[in-house]
Amino acid sequence: MIYDRVKLNVSALGRVTGKLDRSIYQYYSTEKSVDGERAEYHVSWNHKKAPHGHLLEWGWLQRYVYRPDGMGPMVRPGMEGKPKPKRRASQAEKDAYYVTLPVPKQIAGKAFMRSAESSMPEAQKAAEQELLRRIRGKGGG
Repeated sequence: MIYDRVKLNVSALGRVTGKLDRSIYQYYSTEKSVDGERAEYHVSWNHKKAPHGHLLEWGWLQRYVYRPDGMGPMVRPGMEGKPKPKRRASQAEKDAYYVTLPVPKQIAGKAFMRSAESSMPEAQKAAEQELLRRIRGKGGG
């Protein structure tokens, strides 16, 4: 149920490339599960397939003015044609290359994982019903 809720939350965000939706997974943990006693599942997103997931979940700080065509931040006049700063360049190098906002803008997160936790009572009830069904199936009455 948690997995289904996360998938529903991601689809509600709107689809740009679909990478985040395709990266959602559910994994049965054999290490933390005990056969017949406890089953533990992990639900998350694959960080290699969708490295931007944490930005959507927690939000980010927008420092630069973005181009109207959506193709990245605007470059300062006089910097056109020069190589853009490397990923690990200092903040000062990036600020000298791109057009900065007067005040950085906080973009709020859209908690697609954290908000799925609200379906936990429903998931626990479904697990309890499944357990009772299995007990009855083995002659437990």
